[in-house]
Amino acid sequence: MAEQRPRLDTPREARRQLVRRPSYDADSFGVFAEQFARYMGTARFLLWMTVFVLVWVLFNAVAPDSAAFDAYPYIFLTLMLSLQASYAAPLILLAQNRQEQRDKVVAEQDRQANARAHADMEFLAREVASLRMAVGEVATRDFVRSELRALLAEIEERSERGTEDGEDTPRP
Repeated sequence: MAEQRPRLDTPREARRQLVRRPSYDADSFGVFAEQFARYMGTARFLLWMTVFVLVWVLFNAVAPDSAAFDAYPYIFLTLMLSLQASYAAPLILLAQNRQEQRDKVVAEQDRQANARAHADMEFLAREVASLRMAVGEVATRDFVRSELRALLAEIEERSERGTEDGEDTPRP
């Protein structure tokens, strides 16, 4: 009989790990990375790093050979700076990724707000258009005045004709 293979559509039983993986709070680590990246982007960091390198080089150049711990060509200094850069680069990238995620959320919120504002503007434009159409059908003050003047002129004309014919009351 052939050996029975496990089915691919069935999950495996959970196996206990021999070595526990370290756990950490990703958000706290991300906040640390952002603070670290923010500090590394300042003039203060550059000033302190310059002072550190100058002190290192001066001490190892001026100190007696027995006290100098990093002789020319400063291999230990290069190692320290490489180590600092190897930790700084991923932390800066992590901080940039978190900022990019925040920017995406803000951009989406802005897009939604713009869509709502656009819909509101379209609604208001339709309302203004309907008001213009309704106002176009309403008699304006000038139109009413001109009609009243015409009626008054007609009444005066009829009253003058009526008095000429010898009638005291004008006909309707």
